[in-house]
Amino acid sequence: MKNLNKIFIIEDDLNILYGLRDIFASNDFELDISDSKEDLEELISKIRKFKPDSIILDMVLPEIDGQELIRRIKSDSEISNAEIFIFTDLSDEDGRARGVGLGANYYFMKNEFDIYVFSGKVMRVMRRESLSADDEKDDEETEDLLIMD
Repeated sequence: MKNLNKIFIIEDDLNILYGLRDIFASNDFELDISDSKEDLEELISKIRKFKPDSIILDMVLPEIDGQELIRRIKSDSEISNAEIFIFTDLSDEDGRARGVGLGANYYFMKNEFDIYVFSGKVMRVMRRESLSADDEKDDEETEDLLIMD
């Protein structure tokens, strides 16, 4: 069983960023975080250095284009295998399709966002992903996590 326990979180809202950091850290995940104040090249370099299993990304950031960041991650052989969890205020179907089309694995809406519910869903997905290929006991429970409202 592969242990997927390295998460990189990119979020400009410091309350959400540090809240998620604390929840995942208390559940024994190894973390690195960004408040998105770096430029795109610095952020990509930081992600490469950390080599995360998963990236939690707020798509709407003040300094960085979230779509371009996903493109860069997915085209970089050192980090392209990281699963990307998008969470955003963008609620239109086109935004969802673009995010998933760019290579994001999961899409969550921020409306009525609760960091405990969100982090629980991410941990369930990561547990499922770490199971061996022939163990499908969590598949039904997590089927609905591709696009979440």
